[in-house]
Amino acid sequence: MYIKTLKLKNYRNYEEVEVSFDPNINIIYGNNAVGKTNLLESIYICSTSKSHKNTKENDIINFNKNESHIKLIFCRENIVGENANLVGASSASPQVIDIQLNKDTKKGIAKNGIKVEKLSEFLGFFNVIMFAPEDLNIIKDGPMVRRKFLDVEISQTDKIYVQHLQNYHKTLNQRNSLLKDIYKITGNNRQDLIDMLDTYDEQLVNYGLEVIKKRKENIKLLAEKILNIHLLISNNKEKLIVSYENDILNDVGANANLVGASTASPKDTYLKKLKETRDLDIKNQYTLVGPHRDDICFVIDGNDIRKFGSQGQKKTAAISLKLSELETLREKINDTPVLLLDDVFSELDESRQKLLVSSLKGIQTIITCTGIKKNIFDLLKPEKIFNVFNNKIIEKI
Repeated sequence: MYIKTLKLKNYRNYEEVEVSFDPNINIIYGNNAVGKTNLLESIYICSTSKSHKNTKENDIINFNKNESHIKLIFCRENIVGENANLVGASSASPQVIDIQLNKDTKKGIAKNGIKVEKLSEFLGFFNVIMFAPEDLNIIKDGPMVRRKFLDVEISQTDKIYVQHLQNYHKTLNQRNSLLKDIYKITGNNRQDLIDMLDTYDEQLVNYGLEVIKKRKENIKLLAEKILNIHLLISNNKEKLIVSYENDILNDVGANANLVGASTASPKDTYLKKLKETRDLDIKNQYTLVGPHRDDICFVIDGNDIRKFGSQGQKKTAAISLKLSELETLREKINDTPVLLLDDVFSELDESRQKLLVSSLKGIQTIITCTGIKKNIFDLLKPEKIFNVFNNKIIEKI
């Protein structure tokens, strides 16, 4: 798929701009803090409904305005699913996303003129992969960053996963609220509240197991691709092994055929773990086990590079992870997602820059930068170049 046109009104520093992109390589350059990343952010919102910066929606609206509008027109390379055999169905038919942000009301989203009522109806309509300097920290930052990466990727193609994840976090918040009440109260009523945890535990386990299942499936797909990609990038010097860390169910299934192994179901194992940690949960006023605590492990030559890897290893692993994400998503949607590169070339040495460029063939790529060295620029061969200054975007001819 590829973006044809992006229109912004009262979006951050832009009062009104329109950009027409090429289906291949596009470069957006300019000084720091002129609004280059804001363009990519608006595109990302059109895919996920949220900013990659975890910013408040009101902060996106131009400071002097009450509302902001994003309109994105894109085309798919392939028509799949229920519309594939319709007469007149065309892979080049423009698809339209409209997003209205208002300081006083809830955000409004429409696709092809039809209002979107639920997030699950929107996710997967338009797909992007975004690679920003902060993504180079996926490996060395905390588990929350890696869980977010995984959840965003799965959510682009699995509506049911979105529902399970939302229900899990809703139930988790309710359980944590109850834990706080139990911690504060004394007397006979305390046991009544403790007994209520059984109901929340049952719901939490049902949703949590679905989340864990989908995450494990996705990590398996990523692990198969990242192994080959990383071998290529490291010139066959390093073998990167990726796995999903879950302190509840990692051993379930793996030891199923061992003599004396427990025959407890994943659900029973999960419920038992919640019971075992209940006193600690009450003391901490927080649920200590579950997929909200899980992580992704990266190992090279037996070493956990999250803790012991060099900066070069972590950057290379992050690139491999993003490229494997792109390949996995491409297979799932039978199309190529749009790739957004936000000033990542300045964070990479020349060899890693060349390796990243070599992977961009056949992908609409939108790159922001303050400048690119001539040899990398010659390799990129951009079809369109835009300059950002004074809150305007000028195409260079």
